[in-house]
Amino acid sequence: MIDAGPTTADALVTRTGGVPLAPPGIEWPTCASCDGPMQFLAQVLLNDPDNGTGDGTGLLALFACQNDPGMCDDWDPTAGGNRALLFPATGLRPLPRPELADDDSDDQAVLVLDAVGAVAIAHEDGPDYDAAREAWTARSGRPPSAVLGQLGGSPAWIQGDETPSCPGCDHPMGLAVQLEEGPDRATAMNFGGGGCAYAFTCGPCARAVLLWQC
Repeated sequence: MIDAGPTTADALVTRTGGVPLAPPGIEWPTCASCDGPMQFLAQVLLNDPDNGTGDGTGLLALFACQNDPGMCDDWDPTAGGNRALLFPATGLRPLPRPELADDDSDDQAVLVLDAVGAVAIAHEDGPDYDAAREAWTARSGRPPSAVLGQLGGSPAWIQGDETPSCPGCDHPMGLAVQLEEGPDRATAMNFGGGGCAYAFTCGPCARAVLLWQC
């Protein structure tokens, strides 16, 4: 997954930041610990035909609490400090922002990132994510920070294997996406400072789970 520069806030593409797209009737997720609205991190088109990865049958939307960073266990897949939502890729519309007590920039920063970045897909051979990332940067001449993660494959764990079981069927879930924080520290996602997020899905149960390590 490669940084492809800015895009529109409501584009139906794989991107970081902007406004999440969701089916009608979905409400903006709130944190189980502090009850505040979560920050929208990224959306990922699973099986995106434009990137040569299938037929475009799903969208994954990722959120994490940033109301008091680090205090709501937003790295934990079960603590309620983050959400991963799996939707069909049709009939989507921008998710209305929740009303905040004060609509200033500090409050809005709790809800959305400061920039919207498109993601392109580069296919790179390698035995694992780290090797493929190194090979791509050497071949392209771009910095490692331009690599935003991977679609599918095997997780490149930082601390150790935390593959979750599906809350619905209890089977091990498959990696949908691994995300780096982003190329610009001022607008990056917060995974503890140099960490990675891992989102897993179970297609039959239409469930998704998010966690991060650093």
